[in-house]
Amino acid sequence: MKLKKGLSAIILTLACFLTNAQQIDSIQIRQLDSLMGEWYLKMSAPTVDIYQMDSVRFTSNVPDSVLIQRLEKMNSYITLPFNETVKSYMVLYSEKLGTKMTQMLTLSDYYFPIFEEVFDRYGMPLELKYMSVIESALNPVARSRAGALGIWQFMYQTGKLYGLKINSFVDERLDVEKAADAAARYLLDAYNTFQDWNLAICAYNCGSGNVLKAIRRSGSKQFWDLYPYLPRETRGYVPAFVGAMYAFTYQKEYGLIKGETMLPIHADTLEINKNLHFKQISEIIGVPIEILREMNPQYRHDIVPGNEGTYILKIPFNYTGDFIEKVDTIYAHKADTLLSPKVIKNIQEGGNGASITYKVKSGDNLGKIAQRYHVSVNQLRKWNHISGSMIRVGQRLTIYSNGGPAPVTEKKDDTTIDPDGYSVYTVKSGDSLYTIAKNFPGVSADDIMKFNGISSNIKPGMKIRIPKK
Repeated sequence: MKLKKGLSAIILTLACFLTNAQQIDSIQIRQLDSLMGEWYLKMSAPTVDIYQMDSVRFTSNVPDSVLIQRLEKMNSYITLPFNETVKSYMVLYSEKLGTKMTQMLTLSDYYFPIFEEVFDRYGMPLELKYMSVIESALNPVARSRAGALGIWQFMYQTGKLYGLKINSFVDERLDVEKAADAAARYLLDAYNTFQDWNLAICAYNCGSGNVLKAIRRSGSKQFWDLYPYLPRETRGYVPAFVGAMYAFTYQKEYGLIKGETMLPIHADTLEINKNLHFKQISEIIGVPIEILREMNPQYRHDIVPGNEGTYILKIPFNYTGDFIEKVDTIYAHKADTLLSPKVIKNIQEGGNGASITYKVKSGDNLGKIAQRYHVSVNQLRKWNHISGSMIRVGQRLTIYSNGGPAPVTEKKDDTTIDPDGYSVYTVKSGDSLYTIAKNFPGVSADDIMKFNGISSNIKPGMKIRIPKK
């Protein structure tokens, strides 16, 4: 708590300096505390390949005069003058992303109406929905290397600050509606600070502190005046936003055709007041468990923790009648195993209800074992009733984990096969998810992202799992 207060004081001092010591209230302190430097944390793994538009320019067969005319006809509440940077992003999103753009167009039919309703509720420009394209490529489980999560890429502390619940069972950064609502309030706070939507969008990307610094250095509040003073990685964020908006607006002119999404456009929302497992629903009324996960990604272990309070569950509307008719049967189905006190306790202590037994070897210690199985030392202590740090060779430890290391057999093509059937691929220099996917028939880049819970940004040496098709 002292550290938090100290950080707030530092930020307040800096903000006052940057704005000629104008008064800032406690709400603004909290805003700056959460927003400052946010880009460097949450956007370390962008969802679209990085293009430095200061040195790279895309050309198009479409004349500049047509691009300018189209941009003007959009009549957007949020727009930018036409220049080479904006043009490059317009061309990038409309002509260069191929399958990725088709995927985003397809997903937009489901997600954009949700975002529009949220922004309309706050009286904000509906065009802000296109920020989700830049943030996550509309991947509801996108995760950056720094831990930003969800379509709107909230870091843990910022998500908590804006009221998103994060615990052993639920991570509302993955709740599409609640995260959109938090993003709207985040943006509204930034807009109230800068009175300009372009700058509010910048602040969402790099933090209000960095925008204030750019204003101080440039002596202006106009985006293009601030442009040279913004963090290099942030400069293209607003032009990219305009580029995405352009591509979505003129998708037909570019022959961009939407596919069919597995997500049902028509869904019903149910209030759940009792613990409920997705398998109970799937096995009784037949909703594919993958659909339940896609529609309710916030539930980390396929469990709606209704015993803790009222939670929302979305299901396809055509299953609603069966759910209501068989609700008692659903709740009772395999409840003693799927929702046993042991399972619930293990999840509360950081596991997932499934365990392995590990036999301690010579040279082992709790820290080494915890690192190997991606758990904490405290969790190992709790699960095995260990008060200190002493373990002995031959001792058997119970470990609850979402999946520890699996033995693999090396192959020359940088691909290994896991005993569970999926392939493990080691990323090489020059790889992208799209080039990797081409080596695995039936697998798309989107499949790989969803299977690993990652964005499209990868780096050499990273090991990614390739789902079996």
